[in-house]
Parts: sequence; C-alpha cells; structure tokens
Amino acid sequence: MRELDLPGIAKLCSGKVREILAAGDDLLVVATDRISAFDVVLPDPIPHKGAVLNQLSAYWLSATQSIVDNHLISADFDDFPSHLKGFRDQLQGRSMLVRKCRPLPFECIVRGYLAGSGWKDYQASGSISGVALPSGLIESQQLPEPIFTPSTKAQVGQHDENVPFDAVVRELGGELAQRLRQASLDIYAKASQAARERGIIICDTKFEFGLDASDRLLLIDEVLTPDSSRFWPADRYQPGTAQASFDKQFVRDYLETLDWNKKPPAPSLPGRIVQATSERYLEAFRRISGRELELARPAVRSRGPAA
Repeated sequence: MRELDLPGIAKLCSGKVREILAAGDDLLVVATDRISAFDVVLPDPIPHKGAVLNQLSAYWLSATQSIVDNHLISADFDDFPSHLKGFRDQLQGRSMLVRKCRPLPFECIVRGYLAGSGWKDYQASGSISGVALPSGLIESQQLPEPIFTPSTKAQVGQHDENVPFDAVVRELGGELAQRLRQASLDIYAKASQAARERGIIICDTKFEFGLDASDRLLLIDEVLTPDSSRFWPADRYQPGTAQASFDKQFVRDYLETLDWNKKPPAPSLPGRIVQATSERYLEAFRRISGRELELARPAVRSRGPAA
C-alpha cells in the first residue's frame, strides 16, 4: 500500500508514512508501506512495512504504558467503529484507533550508542545536541549512559535539525521539557533491556509526545520501530565501524552510493533493495515480539440460507 483513500472517510492529513483519517471523536492512523530517507519519501513501497510499524508500535505502547500513558485506543480491527467495517482489507493489521491530542513540536531522540548523525556531530564537535561526550569514542561505541538529544520536527521534504535541550525548555517550559526527557530515557531503558534479551541492540530511537484536552502527556505516533530506531543484531555487534541492522539504515546506505542531492524527487530502489529491506523489517518484528506478523484477512461473508 502506497496510497490510501477510503470512500466516505475524511482524510485529515498525510505524513511521510502515515495517513490520518477521521473516526468520530477519535483518529484512525494508518501505516502505509511508504518509506522515507533523509526526510524524503521514496517512490517504491516496502511490502509489509506498514503492518510491521503498526503492530510493533502497538506492542511497545502496551509494554511501556506503566511509564507514560499513550494515545492508543485499539489496534484490533474488530474494535473499530462500524463505519470502518467495510475496509478490513485496507486497515487490518496496519491501523490503530487513537485519541486526539496536540502534538509537541520536537522529536525526542535517545541515543545509547554513537552512530548516524550523532557520530557525525561528535566527530565535528565532541558533542551531540549540546551534550558533551568523552573524547576518544569510536563509531558505534556504547555511550557511558544514554543521552537525550531532541530535534525539530520537519515538514515532508525538509530536514529535522538537532537542537539543545535548552531549546525545548524555552519552547515548552522547564517542567514539561524535563518530563519529556525523563519519559524518553525511561522508555529507552526498559525497551533496550527487553530487546537485548531478544538479541537486538537498540542503538537509538525517537519518540513523539502530545497533550490531550486535559494537558495530560501522551506518547504518540510510532514507537520503537525500524523506521524510528536503529536495531542491531547483538551477535554481530563490533564497535569501530558501521553495524548490520534491521532497519532503514540499509536503504540509507544504498542511497549514499548514488549521485543524489537528498532532495525530491528521490530515486527508485532496485527490487533487491526493496526485498532485503522488507525482510529486515519482518525479522525485527519477529525477534522483538516473538510472533509472526498479522496480515489482513478477507471479511467473512454469509452465504445466506441453504436452498
């Protein structure tokens, strides 16, 4: 699924990957198979990717609810409102019903290891988002302790920018900023331990939060997926170089070999890259959740009374 339009259902907005649809007083969030890299949506969908993102997010939202509440009402299609029941094939396994809230304007990134843009920032300045780090660290090395490195939330086609924690304080106030940082670090700590027991290192990840009508803080959007995190196989971890991964770093690495300026339009992906990416996403889901991915099943239709 690259695009989604449901007859009679209002689409409120489209993100890089997700479609937000009206569902009465709530929202329906649908994860397509679109993939973005360097904040640009690529032309080729990745089979089963949306279902992985949706079901893995639901898994982690349940697992971390004791730390901070979240926007999830249900990811079970059978719980959805009656006006959505005719769209099982499009929605089952890749959508969730969520509470409305006001998204906060920062991505809350937690880094436990030195990789990606964090590694580049460290090489240039010895710090990441204003957080000073010890000298002499090498690529992919585990940090002395996880760090909170927020960024702005860019529009489609624009790039996120790392910002110091002080920028979050100025925008949101000290109390809310501290709550965001602590919740992000606590979720990462719990998830990292759980994933390591399943043979996966969570190098880094990003969270998003919002406030409901009562100004209650909610964890929203996707959580600890191969889109929002770097997942490394623990048995292949070797600091000092880039790591094998179960996430879209594989796609980024391919794109880095091309003569592309990282602006739209994005180049097409070869079939081998699409297939290998899909396999990595599925493997991440299996390892972390311990189960197989749920795919949409056709609705059961009555045959009517026997003749």
